Amino acid sequence: MSVMTATSDSVSIPTVDLEDIVSSDAARQARATAAIREAFGVYGLIYIRNHPVDAKSLEVFYQSFREFCARPEEEKRKLARPDLWYQRGWTPPNTEVAVAAQGQPDFKECYFAVPLAVDPNAAAQYPELYPENIWPNDAALFKETYLRLGRELHDTGITLLRGCARALSLPDDIFAKATEGAPHVTRVLNYLPLSKEQVNTNIVWGEEHTDFNLLTLLPGGRFFDPSGKASGRPDDKSGLYLRTRASAAHPQGLKVRGVPPEGCVIAQVGQQLEILSGGAFVATPHVITAPGVPGYSRLSSAHFIHLHSNEVLFPLPSFQNAETIRSYAPPVLAGTYGIKTLVDIGLAPRSALDSLGYRHYDRLDEARALDKAL
Repeated sequence: MSVMTATSDSVSIPTVDLEDIVSSDAARQARATAAIREAFGVYGLIYIRNHPVDAKSLEVFYQSFREFCARPEEEKRKLARPDLWYQRGWTPPNTEVAVAAQGQPDFKECYFAVPLAVDPNAAAQYPELYPENIWPNDAALFKETYLRLGRELHDTGITLLRGCARALSLPDDIFAKATEGAPHVTRVLNYLPLSKEQVNTNIVWGEEHTDFNLLTLLPGGRFFDPSGKASGRPDDKSGLYLRTRASAAHPQGLKVRGVPPEGCVIAQVGQQLEILSGGAFVATPHVITAPGVPGYSRLSSAHFIHLHSNEVLFPLPSFQNAETIRSYAPPVLAGTYGIKTLVDIGLAPRSALDSLGYRHYDRLDEARALDKAL
């Protein structure tokens, strides 16, 4: 984990009520707007209450994923698809590397699936970003609860994005419209237990990084002790931490533990939302630290809301000035941005970059070869 100069457990991260966002009452809307503006402007993270995520179904989902993780590795590897850049199916441990991780991979296994219909035209243009789902055999409950959770988190995020637009003095539907048919994906993760020899080494569960999508929804993780029983945090070292925006008092940001109030979902700002807002909302640097004691594992899940791949990533007109243009230029398609990021974090091969730009330079060589043959 990167060193931070200050930590705090007493910071009060705002909570937003989804019912305030959709209310016709101006005072309730104003309360939600103020919470979003502070939370996403300073922390890049907010807690959400009165969301549609079903707690009992989430527990069933996590249990079904634990059962999948217990399957033999050779069976799981049949569901690993590096040809799809691991955007569907199983991702083996030590595969993904955070951009700032200096080559240190994350000690976790993951599963990816898409819970919503995608734009078929975009699927033809970006086949690795929009592939069909892949499911294990004999895992009907896993599939059912997986898709349910993804849709519930997506609905939560779309409502929150309407509040985000309002907080930025933009049309309410500006972000929601730009996400229709996009490559939204839900991921479930199993952070692996460390042995006595691995504890307090450079092994990380999830190195500090920022998400490259628009908005990330997190329903909360679960720790399991060495016997496999659900437990609390094994020590003060482990779990989700985030870095706040830099300030005069804390030029490297403040390290804050992400502990939502009971029953709340977490939402984090992704790079796409930071770019569109010209930095008014800050993408959340966050890290999942492994415990300092052996044998503990952790499950978590996340839903990533993306812009449609053909949306342009650049500060929106009301956020364009000399500083933001310099910071976020040049404009780029969200799909191109996604391909580059997946290469950066080790999920897509570097050859994926060859798909960007013109790919027919060899046509003239072929024509010249024909000239010589005549």
